[in-house]
Amino acid sequence: MADVGVEPAAPGFFADLFRRLRGDPLGMMGLTLVLLVLFCALTASWITPYNPFKIQVLERFQSPSLVHIFGTDGLGRDVFSRVITGSQIALGVGVFSVTVALILGLILGLVAGYGRRWLDNALLLLFDSVFSFPTVMLGLTVITLFGPSLATLISVVIIIMTPGYARLVRTATLSVKNSEYVLAIRSLGSPRWRILLIHILPNIIGPLLIIASMDIPGVIALEAGLTYLGMGIPPPAPSWGRILQEGFDSIRDAPWIVIGGGIPLIFTTLGFTFLGEALRDLLDPKLRRFV
Repeated sequence: MADVGVEPAAPGFFADLFRRLRGDPLGMMGLTLVLLVLFCALTASWITPYNPFKIQVLERFQSPSLVHIFGTDGLGRDVFSRVITGSQIALGVGVFSVTVALILGLILGLVAGYGRRWLDNALLLLFDSVFSFPTVMLGLTVITLFGPSLATLISVVIIIMTPGYARLVRTATLSVKNSEYVLAIRSLGSPRWRILLIHILPNIIGPLLIIASMDIPGVIALEAGLTYLGMGIPPPAPSWGRILQEGFDSIRDAPWIVIGGGIPLIFTTLGFTFLGEALRDLLDPKLRRFV
């Protein structure tokens, strides 16, 4: 009796994506850096060698050593522990605010692109009005009015990011809604919500997620910059921007504080940028370089 050949099961989407990602050195480097920052953020409470808030004046301005990897600051706090704990703030602000802005942008963009003409014009005017303000100036204005806090900072990021996502979704929706298959579905009497959620959204969500992942380091840098200027998260929260600001004040006595606060910003920016570029090349058929 002849053996019946059984075809192996096709790899899943994520398994196939990871297999192709291994062929891109920069993509793998980006994935490694992102996973490293994510690991630090999730396990900060267990892996920090010292209490990041504990003040020990007798140990102030100690240079980097095996005891204090990044040295100590002007209050004797361990900089390495503060950097690890700061990853929770950085990813919390970056991922949460970008996610909320993405959801709001999806809703508003779908409504603008598939809704009536007057509604599209009104939402487009709103998007352009908010988008026309300089990012930093808008952030400084809102924070000055409502005071520096984590909630205010997240609200500023959401206000700034939402119009950009909404405009991208609106443009993609306008191009997809006149496709033949969408017109055919509409002729069959399918409700609008079903067309938007099942037939239009899956075709525009992929590129948008890649753009959002590449926006996360920009949001983290914005949070660090506003905190550095004293307009972000107030002390004693160990934000990376706060570490940079404290290190700059004592850069002649302890330059390692600025270095310790800058390294995670550089790694996070490179990680998300490399990973986003690799995913864009892999998921976009026009840019795909691997098989």
